Amino acid sequence: MGGAVTGANRLRVGVIGAGAMGASHARTLATSVPSAEVVAVYDMDTARAKAVADEVGGQPADSPESLVAQVDAFVVASPDFTHADLAIAGVEAGKHVLCEKPLAVTADEARRVVDAEVDAGRRFVQVGFNRRFDPGFRSLKGSIDDGTLGEIRVLHGIHRNASNATSTDDAGLVTGSMIHELDTFRWLLDAEVVAIRVESPITEGFRDPQVATLWTSTGQMITAEVFVNAAYGYDVRVEAVGTGGSASLEPRTPVVARVGGASASVIGSDFVAHFIESYRLELAAWSDAALRGEVVGASAWDGFAANLVAEAGVRALRSGEKQTIDVPQRPGLYDA
Repeated sequence: MGGAVTGANRLRVGVIGAGAMGASHARTLATSVPSAEVVAVYDMDTARAKAVADEVGGQPADSPESLVAQVDAFVVASPDFTHADLAIAGVEAGKHVLCEKPLAVTADEARRVVDAEVDAGRRFVQVGFNRRFDPGFRSLKGSIDDGTLGEIRVLHGIHRNASNATSTDDAGLVTGSMIHELDTFRWLLDAEVVAIRVESPITEGFRDPQVATLWTSTGQMITAEVFVNAAYGYDVRVEAVGTGGSASLEPRTPVVARVGGASASVIGSDFVAHFIESYRLELAAWSDAALRGEVVGASAWDGFAANLVAEAGVRALRSGEKQTIDVPQRPGLYDA
């Protein structure tokens, strides 16, 4: 069960899903997280699973079930529709789970994960909202929490990709891409989102970009632009505006080149490379906490809440109207 690994020297980890995200997590765990050892990898593409397993010193697993049986904890980086069932399998087996976002495709499915943990009386699931571990985002939250900015009135968020192969329809842009913002804003403000409106300048076909306006339980307003085919690169920014000042999270650019009469910096297009340090910190915190029998980072409840807001966002986009969100009472398991 989950407590069995407490005090062990290293966490025996499995990775389910050996695509770009799963392979990156496997490499990071194997090379940059001293408390973890990758022992098994599963993917429906058996050749890909073997290639990643060989690279990190593990073994390919025959099935998700066999992987869960042989590890202390596991990462879920498989397609979104598999997330909820795999997270629940981890809870029922008493194994710690790092589940990539989103926790589920629907809020109802995410709530099943919450209910499984409540029934177990313990938390096992951390949702992969990696921005909570990013040094820049943590610094911005510090400026909000310490009162430097006064009372926060407005947040502005920008999330742009050069291109995106997964968020390819109106609903998918909200549930697959904007969902990062939906969690980040809740975390930054320690507040629930209680209403949302989503609009787009595009009237036919795939409506990209989309701009959301959100209202929180503590009285702030938020704007979020998500543009997953912005062409020029990967760009994530947030500004917090308060009664005493503002603070902005801007892209980090170590080198500015001045050539041919112009000054320019490189804008990357790879979101994994952009947030590589946050992924390392996230995986290390998850592994260390699992060894202690604890859970850090975004909880299953946070994953459910983000799904709840995303579903309302899809309704808002389709209806053209502001949608209110009825957030249920949070179970006491998630108060600590």
